[in-house]
Amino acid sequence: MQPQRSMGLVPRPHHCSHQARHRRPPTAWSLRMTDPADLRHQLATAVPVENPAWRKALETVPRELFLGNGLFQFDGRQWTPVHRDRTDPGKWLGLVYQDTTWVTQVDGTTAVDATGPVTGRPTSSSTLPSLIVRMLDVAGISEGHKVLEIGTGTGYSTAILCSRLSDNNVYSIEYDPGLAATAADHIHAAGYHPTLITGDGLAGHKDDAEYDHIVATCAVRHIPPAWLYQVRVGGTITTTISGWMLASGLVRLTVQDDATATGRFHPDQISYMLARPHERPPRPTFQQHPGHTRATRVNPALLEDWTGQFLAQLAAPSAELMTTGTGVILVDVATGSQAWTEPAGGGWTVHQHGPLRLWDQVEDALTIWQDAGSPPHSDLGLTVDLDGTQRVWLGTPDGRSWNLPV
Repeated sequence: MQPQRSMGLVPRPHHCSHQARHRRPPTAWSLRMTDPADLRHQLATAVPVENPAWRKALETVPRELFLGNGLFQFDGRQWTPVHRDRTDPGKWLGLVYQDTTWVTQVDGTTAVDATGPVTGRPTSSSTLPSLIVRMLDVAGISEGHKVLEIGTGTGYSTAILCSRLSDNNVYSIEYDPGLAATAADHIHAAGYHPTLITGDGLAGHKDDAEYDHIVATCAVRHIPPAWLYQVRVGGTITTTISGWMLASGLVRLTVQDDATATGRFHPDQISYMLARPHERPPRPTFQQHPGHTRATRVNPALLEDWTGQFLAQLAAPSAELMTTGTGVILVDVATGSQAWTEPAGGGWTVHQHGPLRLWDQVEDALTIWQDAGSPPHSDLGLTVDLDGTQRVWLGTPDGRSWNLPV
């Protein structure tokens, strides 16, 4: 066996919301105009949303109240704070009303408190407005419905809900006490007074159940059982399923009278930050082990495909995915197993080490997907069975499936 050696790794990017193709650059009007009402109108007009009621909500809720006095900008390496009191007012409002996600907290440090660039993972953000209304549209929310929102964040999406549904139909729960207090200030300043709870969103809020809908603004590795029992029969759960490879899929489930649920994934390329209890545990610096070597049956570049990466995550749910300049690396957080690929002639070689053959698991899933014609996310569905098993299936509920970690 060759001696161990370290490798330079590039983590797979963590997206807070829509992929970059959904983020719009600053437009001329956003840098010229300083009237928030005009900017809200421009934003609402530009955002593609089928239901005009959500467009009206975007025009009504002042997003500048929810970004507070600071936000982070990312250059691919570090997060640089932008402070409102040090920025031209017109430029600040131009940033606020871009249809983009603005990170407001990195590893617990808010943009307001940051004195210079920081590194780390985003822990709170103001989600891009088009994603907020898209999620609410997918959920099928309409007037008179009672909604539990998981993840208050800055409070902006909570206010969007209140604008349409009225305060007494909106419940929102936030895990971080500091964020919860700040969000409450933002929401009240905007003139809304929903029921706000500080606590573990994965446990829901049983005191005011049953809800017509649960909508999560954080991602989960599996559907928390409490959610299933807090939604009325025929109600929905809309969330993103994600994991430690940071792949994700937006799904809407309909709850049945026996607390089972099923639904299909949507084609939208959407990702959210994982709920904090579902985050990856820390992992030591990667040390490469050659292990067992063979030729691959599929091209590792399939992991760059949105659905391909999601299926890889389903097949190896406790593994992280990283890249080098020449291939991919899988490292299992639970067992330390690893797999890494490198070019070999006209193809690829994989090296696997440890009790799990990670590449075998991923390769099998990708082969099944390719044999089915490499369909998009919308050909996948999720069923929560009576025994609590949560299966992501391909094509139909009785098709090939992968269990979520529960």
